[in-house]
Amino acid sequence: MSVQVAEMKSAIATGHETVFVDRFTNGILDPNKPMLGPVRDGGHIVANTAPGCWGPMITPEIRGGHEVTMPVAVAGAEVGDAIAIRIKDITVTSLATSSGNDQIMSGRFLGDPYVAGKCPDCGALYPKTVLRGIGPTAVRCAACGADASPFTFTNGYTIAFDANRTVGVTLDQEAAEQIAYNARAYAALPENSIQNPILTFAPHDLVGLVARLRPFMGQLGTTPSIPFPDSHNAGDFGSFLIGAPHEYGLTADQLAHRTDGHMDIDAVRAGAILICPVKVAGGGVYLGDMHALQGDGEIAGHTCDVSGTVTLQVHVIKGLTIDGPILLPVEEDLPFLARPLSAEEKAKALAVAQQWGVDRLEESAPISVIGTGPDLNAATDNGLERAAALLGMTVPEVKNRATITGAIEIGRNPGVVQVTFRAPVDRLEKVGLLPFVCDQYGMG
Repeated sequence: MSVQVAEMKSAIATGHETVFVDRFTNGILDPNKPMLGPVRDGGHIVANTAPGCWGPMITPEIRGGHEVTMPVAVAGAEVGDAIAIRIKDITVTSLATSSGNDQIMSGRFLGDPYVAGKCPDCGALYPKTVLRGIGPTAVRCAACGADASPFTFTNGYTIAFDANRTVGVTLDQEAAEQIAYNARAYAALPENSIQNPILTFAPHDLVGLVARLRPFMGQLGTTPSIPFPDSHNAGDFGSFLIGAPHEYGLTADQLAHRTDGHMDIDAVRAGAILICPVKVAGGGVYLGDMHALQGDGEIAGHTCDVSGTVTLQVHVIKGLTIDGPILLPVEEDLPFLARPLSAEEKAKALAVAQQWGVDRLEESAPISVIGTGPDLNAATDNGLERAAALLGMTVPEVKNRATITGAIEIGRNPGVVQVTFRAPVDRLEKVGLLPFVCDQYGMG
């Protein structure tokens, strides 16, 4: 263990009121590396985040497929606890971005194009690159000059935003190329970001299409207990690591070290509360991959990745041992059946109950348990099992509750889901979640 790591662990008992973050990992979430902070229990993290997905994907020097912030330790967080993260604010700073469906370029990676980029000519792993001109061949190996991007577009677009970041419009070739020549500025890349801005590629297959913005965090969570490529910190992308030939290959059993911080769930937005597992001392809260907008499922594989600023507040929940995240969405994001009952609905229900000799109604409140896996069926099973373990129920009971008081929602295809339902408040109180649920949904 390095001296820096030892000093960081000894400092976790105290913490700063606010930790400002503008530095990034090399794409690997490594519990053996120093963390920032610590921030105090109840304190704040303020971060300037870099785009995820496409920029890092065309930057083979970055080893994880994303470019996320250095983790921040939370004072008092120990293995077996949980950290509740209140998302106070998410603000898009990019003026434009490019995205689209991807095509993998053969010969330019070792086993996984997100993790182990390789120059097709000189064979260097994780090669440093330079930009020469614009377009899909602009990313060049700094050593030999070869076209070195592991990805290109099958269908792509460049989208520019209004000044208040409420709508975006996809641009034609002339406008996309004008932006491409000043890509870093239009992307508002943080100073410490090393990614090649995807605006350089100037894709323009969709023109004049209008999209609404509603930003959220594609990556938000805690540090896994073994080194993980950041974009693979989930059960679907994580499955690509099993038996992989690169240095970050894992066994199937080692996937249990993940924390599922890469969710791409559009409800992880301002106003929501995300509860994350603590699998290393201090937790190591990290974030990135801000999306300006996205439909459920992210079916194109990618969406509008942007730079932005984020404010979080963190709270330690002692003794809440969970395997993956729990989400308390803002009320309007809840499925219709999962929303808290109104006073009028409760009165009607009580009348029906009394008519049939039932003397009281169950007090319940919404909760959304995240499940991940290689496919949507496996992810659903994972979410159901996590919910059952959390609340001391059987899986069949959770299935019934999710069917009549909630829903199964797709976060990301192929394998991230939300298992959302109304849970008994006494079970939520027992595990320490009730104060956050009450606060989130205005329950007394």
